[in-house]
Amino acid sequence: MQKEIRKRVRLYGFAAILLAVILVSIIYQLGYIPQIQPPQTNAFMSTFSSYDELRQFLQTKTASQYGYPYYSRSGEGVFTFGGPQAAFGPAIADVNKIGGTEYSGTNIQVTGVDEADNVKTDGQYIYVLAGNKVSILRAYPPTDAQLLSKIAFDDMTPIGIFVNNNTLAVLGSNYTTSEGPIYLSKMSYIGGTMTYLKMYDISDKLNPQPVKTVTTSGGYLSSRMIGEYVYMVAGQPAYYRIEVFPTITVDKIDLPKIETNGQSREVSATEVYYSNATDDYFTFTTILAVNTQNMTESANSKTLMIGGTSTMYVSLSDMYVTYATYDQGVYGYGFEQTSIYRIHVENSTITPEAQGRVPGHILNQFSMDQYGDYFRVVTTTWGDPNLWGSWNSTVKQPNDNVTILPEPVVGAQQTNVYVLNMNLSIIGKLEKLAQGENFHSARFVGAKCYLVTFINIDPLFVIDLSNPTKPTELGNLTIPGYSDYLHPYDENHLIGVGKETTASDQEFFAWYQGVKISLFDVSNMSNPIQLANYTIGDRGTNSPVLSDHRAFLFDKTRNLLVIPVLEAKVEESQYPPGEVPANAYGKPVWQGAYVFNVTVNNGFILKGKITHLENGIDVWDSTYHIDRSLYIDNVLYTVSNAKVKLNSLEDLAFIKEIKLN
Repeated sequence: MQKEIRKRVRLYGFAAILLAVILVSIIYQLGYIPQIQPPQTNAFMSTFSSYDELRQFLQTKTASQYGYPYYSRSGEGVFTFGGPQAAFGPAIADVNKIGGTEYSGTNIQVTGVDEADNVKTDGQYIYVLAGNKVSILRAYPPTDAQLLSKIAFDDMTPIGIFVNNNTLAVLGSNYTTSEGPIYLSKMSYIGGTMTYLKMYDISDKLNPQPVKTVTTSGGYLSSRMIGEYVYMVAGQPAYYRIEVFPTITVDKIDLPKIETNGQSREVSATEVYYSNATDDYFTFTTILAVNTQNMTESANSKTLMIGGTSTMYVSLSDMYVTYATYDQGVYGYGFEQTSIYRIHVENSTITPEAQGRVPGHILNQFSMDQYGDYFRVVTTTWGDPNLWGSWNSTVKQPNDNVTILPEPVVGAQQTNVYVLNMNLSIIGKLEKLAQGENFHSARFVGAKCYLVTFINIDPLFVIDLSNPTKPTELGNLTIPGYSDYLHPYDENHLIGVGKETTASDQEFFAWYQGVKISLFDVSNMSNPIQLANYTIGDRGTNSPVLSDHRAFLFDKTRNLLVIPVLEAKVEESQYPPGEVPANAYGKPVWQGAYVFNVTVNNGFILKGKITHLENGIDVWDSTYHIDRSLYIDNVLYTVSNAKVKLNSLEDLAFIKEIKLN
């Protein structure tokens, strides 16, 4: 009887396993991949109980026990644990008022969440970061405009600045090297990047005074300022390394160090947050909250041991840090995914709250957005490599890269939209958009998302996210060219900045041309249209706006659009009349700011151009390249590393210039 029972148990067990295998096979044949659900919020991260537990974790959980050595040593049998250094790298531009004077702010992604930049203004003064100096200028009224003072930095490379009332906050980094142990008369070195936040009292603009310096080990990732607090994020490799000496072997983990006004402390292993996951390599990602108004308040920090942090998005309440990873178990090969961590920030409080994953990789911060209790993200995936077409190699033209893509096939490059809840579980998705096309830009506006992909024409997709569980493509527009940056004009219109293109005789290939700005009408979401466009220069023309949204100045109330441009022109005399080839590359002939009047009815009307390249200055001298612009009242200020120029907003008449050198 017992033998019969055991026989039935084995039979039923085998049948259950067989049924499970068949079910999984059917699921995958139908194209459904079960989502990887993150742990619950209250248990997704822990802190280590001891240094030994941290060391054991790195020994067992780091998948790639090779890579670039963090600590090079001499001697036989010396080896390294760890992987490579982590790769660290808008809302409509704010209109502010001081008294009755209006002035433009930095073009940021989220209203109320300021981003560090190399130019800031408070409506009366302008602060310019150029080279290793910050210059403070009286800017308004223009009759009194002049350079007041400079702050030089010899111990760090400045990255960006914030201004908050009478506090100037300067972010920077440097690389340090210190001498290590000596073995066989050879020296070893341990080096690392330090990230700085230096604050100055600028109540006396002629004599700014240092008041506080906060430093953390690791490379600068990003920063934001909300209210009185600057949130600074840095990351350093989390290596478990072994140092071998003639008579002793020592293991060591370099934990992050945080220093305030010369007082240093090392983050203990018991303060490090982690999730129980295996990764190729780990980094200590340290988040600091620093009060810019109260210098006696200590900086608060949290250190998370996660993968190589790459892209960050911040709302008024939450910070999202992401990094690319690969799951070997999804298809049996490296399936690209993005890990996302949500950290709640409120004044000095920093609280890790959730972790999740989405398929694919993220392009930039505009690929992410928080809307109410939902987090939306756009990714690019490559799909199943067994289904890829034959990819051609990159063809390089002079000063330009052109990629020839194959005919779109199932599983090739594709764009996806995911909606996650606050636990970062996927609750809605729209996948496999624009297969075989490059993803160029995204912009979330309320319950809508706009995407631009490109192969030889530009599809602008309109995505409805009003039902978070069911993102829906409502319509798309196909035109030549593409947009690398999208900006809301109003709730029914978008401005795009990118490149014009000319199709070639190859079906899936086009030649980039000049910088193109477009105005789109998306009031009918199922039928978006291009109302107007304007192309600047020939092939080879470029603009900082294509990679840095902070270079973009737009104010709808003034119908004002300003973008800096390096303009190139093709020498048509080198070709027969009317036979200039599409791949002809232009020569840079001018750099400066294009100033437009932009309206829905009239499109883009060029008001004029402003340059800093007067007096025979060569176009290649980037010191005089305008990369920022702002206005105060009726004066337009253009900024290069060499000077600030003042022009009338009415007719662009020259007023004054202030040299920074």
